[in-house]
Amino acid sequence: MFKDFYTQRGEQVVISAEQASRFAKGVAGDYNPIHNPDARRFCVPGDLLFTLVLLKFGLYQHMEFRFTNMVGADAPLSFSEADNGDLYVCDDAGKCFLQVTRSGDVTHDAATIAAFARCYVAFSGKNFPHYLKPLMEEHGVMFNPKRPLVIYDSMGFTLNSLDGLTPDLALTRSSLDVLGKRADALLEFAIQSAGASVGVGSKKLVVSGLCNYDATEMAAIVDEFYRLKAAYEAA
Repeated sequence: MFKDFYTQRGEQVVISAEQASRFAKGVAGDYNPIHNPDARRFCVPGDLLFTLVLLKFGLYQHMEFRFTNMVGADAPLSFSEADNGDLYVCDDAGKCFLQVTRSGDVTHDAATIAAFARCYVAFSGKNFPHYLKPLMEEHGVMFNPKRPLVIYDSMGFTLNSLDGLTPDLALTRSSLDVLGKRADALLEFAIQSAGASVGVGSKKLVVSGLCNYDATEMAAIVDEFYRLKAAYEAA
């Protein structure tokens, strides 16, 4: 389960650029150029770190994830638990990339964890163009088309129960708070299981380098997204 997307080296995890890129495209449906192996500012998808935390520590009813730095390729990562129960993903130099708080009941059932991870990651991978494009168009702003930068800031969720969980996520509300040359995007979602509501959650993104919305430039970026998607699926 997800073993193709990381390498375990003793107590540490290493993620190559190729593994991270395959996860982004194949699991998340995310074709952001920053996850391409040859990208100058390459980073490991935050959703892969999210998935690895669930695999290693379990799925809790209440979890909050805060992404504090971007992970480069081949960085040895340690997944540790503090005395207060908080979880941290850090490198050998002590640089922290992810902080996690958790509470409530927990499940370590592999099938449940895999289903929740895949469901959330597929939802999360639709950041662009599905969720962000309409928001940016509505507010008359967009990222720099020559250097688009969307940063995963945080996410969290609450589940009423973990029993018999067959999750499905749906966007319920989205908003964009423009702050000068940057904007905070908030994506709120509902979690259902077998047609019944079982929880809620939200995800925050930071969009940097804002400029005025240009429909022609945006259309070209969206076309490139679908070109990359088609090329990957045809490979």
